[in-house]
Amino acid sequence: MAVRQVEEDGFARCTYRLRVSTTAGRALLREWDGVRWVWNHCVADSKATHAHNRAHPGEKRTCGAARLDRRLTSWRAEHGWLRAGSSVPQQQVVRDFARARAKALKDTADRLPVRRRVGMPKFKRKRDALPSLNYTRRGFRLRDGLLCLAGGVVVRPVWSRELPSEPTSVRVYLDAVGHWWASFVVEARVEPLPATGAVLGVDWGVRELATTTSPDHDLPHPEHGRKAAARLARYHSRMARRRPPRGQAASKCYRTARRQAARLHARVRAQRTDTARKWAKRVVRDHDALAVEDFRPRFLARTTMARKAADAAIAVTKRALVEMGRKHRRDVRLVNPKYTTMDCGGCGARAKHALPLSERTYSCTACGSVCPRDRNSARVMLVRAGLDPAGVEGARPARPPDEQAV
Repeated sequence: MAVRQVEEDGFARCTYRLRVSTTAGRALLREWDGVRWVWNHCVADSKATHAHNRAHPGEKRTCGAARLDRRLTSWRAEHGWLRAGSSVPQQQVVRDFARARAKALKDTADRLPVRRRVGMPKFKRKRDALPSLNYTRRGFRLRDGLLCLAGGVVVRPVWSRELPSEPTSVRVYLDAVGHWWASFVVEARVEPLPATGAVLGVDWGVRELATTTSPDHDLPHPEHGRKAAARLARYHSRMARRRPPRGQAASKCYRTARRQAARLHARVRAQRTDTARKWAKRVVRDHDALAVEDFRPRFLARTTMARKAADAAIAVTKRALVEMGRKHRRDVRLVNPKYTTMDCGGCGARAKHALPLSERTYSCTACGSVCPRDRNSARVMLVRAGLDPAGVEGARPARPPDEQAV
């Protein structure tokens, strides 16, 4: 489809820092040991099932969630230390594995036939994987400001804001800096804003993170990663000099440098999120409808612009804009970016050849209009989404993106 409407899912995540005592931290790590053990055995069982199906084509075995649930019951019966942990996060990791495996099989089926198991879940090593525990509603309670988890683990969240509604699940995880967090799933709060009668087209880029039909709402490249690159390179150099040999424990200096690098990465990530949310709030407050380029920035990782594109964090900004529009009941329409750099936003004519990236000005041979390339693409977003307010003469809002100009 050329244009797709953003649907309201009705749920959001609220994340809070946790104050974890030494006893509670050890209990959470014990729970994680059991969860990681279950995940690794699910991976091994999946590999064994795959090998059996290849060796015996007539005797197909399945590795779905129901079979893995039965396997979890037998594993808990065989191992007392596993049975001592809570069954809730263990059951959830089985469902997460089954969902990840089904998605990998679907993605592999969509490609050409391959022999390798592309994208399948892999083993989680203790020194590489960070703890993450998922609890459903029957696995946690909120009591007197404390988060009580199944298994007798009690932690204290830092309530920076109130929960908008009763949470349905929570994910407790440890980040690379060494901080524990609790991410609650709650019903999304809807806060409608007054109508303004204005519409906006948004085109993503690398030189300018977001170019819109209103120059006052453009978002320049913040370059948060470039500003922190020198310090990050210094920490990585320290880590490279002190990297321990394989199988040996890391030194104190290596762990310190790794923690400093992780803290800097977290700061840059927070800066990108803060910039994206502030800009999205301003855009949504001033416009009733948005035509946003449905851009998939993954392909930029294979180009010479990979570093700058990753620093721009287009996906983070796009997600913040969509979430903000959903929260405030704005009309957000995602537009297919195909041929948006070749079409004219004024008359709808299409250029005969694709424009190279070095050419930053769009000149229409049909109507003679000349404007910046990204600004013209933002205008095309409005036309394709059917939000062109002026009804420009000759514009064709309902024109499919793959239709060639005559």
